[in-house]
Formats: sequence, structure tokens, C-alpha cells
Amino acid sequence: MKLSAYYAPTLKEDPAEADVVSHKLLTRAGMIRKLTSGIYTFLPLGLRALNKAAKIVREEMDRAGALEILMPAVQPADLWRETGRWEVYGKELLRFKDRHDRDYCLGPTHEEVVTDLLRGEIKSYRQLPLNVYQIQTKFRDEIRPRFGLMRGREFVMKDGYSFDKDEDGANAAYQAMYAAYGRIFTRLGLEFRAVEADSGAIGGSFSHEFMVLAETGEDTIAACPKCSYGANLEKAQVMCALPMASGDAGKVEEVATPGVKTIAEVAAFLNVGPEEIFKTLLFIADGKRVAALVRGDRDINEVKLKNFLGASELALAAPEEVEAATGAPAGFAGPVGLGVDTIYADQELCAGLEWICGANKADTHLRRVNLKRDVGLTGFADLRSVAEGDRCPGCGEQLTLRRGIEVGHVFKLGTKYSESMKALFLDETGVERPMIMGCYGIGVSRIVAAAVEQNHDENGILWPPSIAPFEAVVVDLSGKDEAAKAKAAEIYEMLKTLDVETVLDDRDERPGSKFKDADLMGFPLQLVVGGKGLSRGVVEAKDRRTGVKSELPVEGFAAAFEAWRDTVRKGWE
Repeated sequence: MKLSAYYAPTLKEDPAEADVVSHKLLTRAGMIRKLTSGIYTFLPLGLRALNKAAKIVREEMDRAGALEILMPAVQPADLWRETGRWEVYGKELLRFKDRHDRDYCLGPTHEEVVTDLLRGEIKSYRQLPLNVYQIQTKFRDEIRPRFGLMRGREFVMKDGYSFDKDEDGANAAYQAMYAAYGRIFTRLGLEFRAVEADSGAIGGSFSHEFMVLAETGEDTIAACPKCSYGANLEKAQVMCALPMASGDAGKVEEVATPGVKTIAEVAAFLNVGPEEIFKTLLFIADGKRVAALVRGDRDINEVKLKNFLGASELALAAPEEVEAATGAPAGFAGPVGLGVDTIYADQELCAGLEWICGANKADTHLRRVNLKRDVGLTGFADLRSVAEGDRCPGCGEQLTLRRGIEVGHVFKLGTKYSESMKALFLDETGVERPMIMGCYGIGVSRIVAAAVEQNHDENGILWPPSIAPFEAVVVDLSGKDEAAKAKAAEIYEMLKTLDVETVLDDRDERPGSKFKDADLMGFPLQLVVGGKGLSRGVVEAKDRRTGVKSELPVEGFAAAFEAWRDTVRKGWE
């Protein structure tokens, strides 16, 4: 492909609305353009990267035994009502009516559709297992789309679904998809980590997220440097082997703390550390008040609390609800005499004999509170977010916190959808049973953005060779030198015969502009053909990732190029 005849409009300045690297560089490199909030057009270069990512996903899905289908993007509300998700999914579900006043939605995911498809087809255990997938455009009406392709409203996704007759088969399907995902992200040339995750609105018994590691990632994950343990903050376990404190605690004492509400303010006012204080947080769980206690220098993990309680809905109590339960304004809540029936403390608090907390009275706190003696505690649980240096629940090593971008998610769904939608089959004994399901998603368009977030420098994109729009660029610096121009064209054609995807920059532009665009677009291999180099019998070659330059002889160029290319590719392994 010749750039003079290609649609790749580069920009010198970052777009005003772009706030992450991938959004800036993909736009500047002429790969995407914004249509409206959270919705983007892929230009030719960007589409090539997207299609290459999809090809790798497709190949590994096929290798794992999954079968590709294509389901409708428009889904009838009746299916969503069968599972109860029409009412609970939220405003991210774009709903509309057709001309007959029937309710529909644009599919953000396809559990209902695929279950409806196969409940009409699968009747016997002999037809199982079955694993199907699609690569399709999805739509989720994000309240605040941001970060370009990272969190858009419209995106390309691979979603797959497995159907099995028993738990052993479902577990085998899950492991097959887990292994396939590992191969996919390895082939994509990305540094990633599979971590335990919360299943969220999709549901299911357990799940793993696949995270591309990048400093600009939205999510924080806890990873063990010694073993394979990893989890996102919503799921990461805190290993706590602290013994229950014993001994005699002093008498509870009220302390006046006028205008002092926050943990930092209380610690400073009483001249203590925040680890000597606990905060009392009130929640509404399925309509009931619940109190959760956590050390002052820790953060409550609402997902952990919700899962521990088995609640369908959990929300922090509003200030007026706090005042109704405590008789005091927000900031002075405490568990002693608190008007709620359920009080859980984070497991870490068991080690403290005496604590400082709110007194359920304005401008007042309590000293020397003993949880066992003074609080009608329901129990202890792992309720806080993991912190840097906490111990790995797998091996005891200190955990590290890293930033990541979620690009894949695998779920063990169980019978959540098959039971509610009556996707049943007859087993070997003739008994009717619900199919056991799994769900497996990959954000294909998000992969493109994540690759850029992980692989870039101050000059532009550093594409992994597997998804680079073109692997090589021949920069023609011949000017009016017809012999040099012919040699550039000859090398370009030679590379095509070697099955190297190559673009020829034959535009009538200054050399500096061509070099900048080559770096910006991120082609892994750069070859500069100009009169000066040719006069010495060489072509200048540059490894875009490292910036290291080499000289390849014009005579025997093909063999020299292939040897150099192999060296560059090894740098990505």
C-alpha cells in the first residue's frame, strides 16, 4: 500500500477531548475518529489493527473447539424479562420501542439470546457439550463515556457461551476458555495477568478477568510476585491470621470533639494514629440497615460486603438515614448503642483491645471501646480493600498493587439463565435438567486501545508486530532522484514477496514529516531509502520499539532483512 493513495490523516496536536494516551495517539495517527460521545469510526489503519486482533481471537476460539455464530444486535425485552434483567440492568441498557409499541434493546451482551436459541434446539445430553461465540458490535449507554475506545458506548466484543450437562463438563469448558485466553493475549504480545473477579451483573459462581498491565489502567489489581495469585480490588482476599485480643479494657470514656468528623481530624485532635480508630459505615442492604466497621486507615470494600451479606442491592445510607439510626449528624456514628440489628467488623479489628469511634452524639467520640464487651457485634468478616504489602492468601508473600485494563472476562454462570429461561435437556436417566452455562467475553476494540496504553513512547505508538496495521514502512527519501525512487519501489515490492505487510511512504512531504509519521503510526520496522545511503550501498533500518538503527546491504537485501526482522521480533518475546 502506498501512503500517497491511502486514507491516513495524521494530526500534529492532541484532540482537545482526549485524556488518555491511546485516545490521543489513535486519533493523531489517523486510526479513529469520534462521531459522537463514546462512538468512534475506525479508519483504514485502525481497522487493520482491529481485524488482526479479531483474527487472533477467532483462531484461538476455533482451536479450543468453539463454533462461530452471529446473533442479532436488537433484542426483544421479553427475553430480558424472563431473567429479570430488564428491570435491574440499569440505564446502560439502551431501550426503545418499534412501530408496534413493543419493547426492545440494543444488546450489551447476549446471554438471553443465546439461551433462547439453544433451548429450542438442545433436547438431549447427547447434544452436549456445545460452545458458541460471536464477534459483534455491542452497545452500552455509559453515563460518562471516556478514554476513547477504552470505555465507549459502542464497541466490538467477542462473547462466547458454553453449555454442558454436568459440573465436570462446565469446569472443563471454563478451563479450556481460560487457557485459550492466555494464548490469545500471549499472541497479541501483551503483558497481562489473569485475576479473580466479581461476576457483577452477569452473575455466576466464579470468574476471572484478564488484565493488560499499564500504568494508565482504570483498575487496580493485587498480584503476587511469587505465585500465580491475582485478584482485582473487588475480589482480593486479605489474609488475616491475627488472634482475638484478650485482656481487660479500660472503661469507655466520652470525649468532646467539637467540629471534628473525619478520621484524619479525629486522629490529630486526640493525638493518636488513624490505626487506633475505626469508622462505622451504615448501609442499606435489600432495604435493611447494616453497619460495617473498618479501621480508620482502611477502605471498606462494598463489593465484598454485598457478597458477604448475599444482598441483591447495597447502598451507603443517606445522611438523613444515618441521623435516624444514630441520633447524630453524619461523622459521629459508632456501634455502641447503635439502632441497627446487624453489625459486622472487618476481621482486622479482632486484634484490638481498645478502640476510638463515634459516640452517636454530635461533636463526641468514645475512647477505650472493646468490641467484645461494648458492641452487639454480629461477627467478623473480610470487608476491607487489600493494600500494598498485605499477604498473599496463596503463599503468604507480600502482594503488590498494579494498574490494569480489563480486556477479557470468563464467567462460570451455572444455571442462572438456563433455569429462569427453562433451557432444559434430558439426562442419561431421562430426568429433565437445566444446562450448565459459562460465559466468555473479550473486548476486541478495547484490545487495540490497551495495546497502545501499554506500548507507546513520546513519539507515538509501539505496535506489537501481531496487530500492527503494517509491519514495515519504507520511507522514500529519493526526492528528485529517480534511481533512488525506483530502488524504494523495488524494496517495497520485494518485501511484499516475502509476505511482509508493508506500506510505502511515497508522499511529497519533507523527510522530517515522514519520520514523525512513521513513529506516530508505530510501524515496528522502518526502512529508509535515500540517495545518501544508496551511494554507500545500504538501506537504513530502525527498530521502532528500541530506536536502534542498523544498516542493511542493498546487495543481498532480502536475506539481511529477514535476519534483522527475526532479531527485532525476538525483542517482543
